[in-house]
Amino acid sequence: MKFRIVLEFDTKTNSFSAVCPELPGCASAGDTEEEARANIEEAIRLYLSPTEISLSETAKLAEVTIG
Repeated sequence: MKFRIVLEFDTKTNSFSAVCPELPGCASAGDTEEEARANIEEAIRLYLSPTEISLSETAKLAEVTIG
């Protein structure tokens, strides 16, 4: 899967921010562009990883595959 990322240099902090527009709230940063890229890749993986959820007795859990 491919995701777009936006990298931006912040002159106040002398670091790069990285945001994934398709995943709300998925952002990271790094001292270099390469570090910011690596960090946002990790952030995307964590964002997409399954988490524990509580289900009622009548709920049914299913999965879908995209792509």
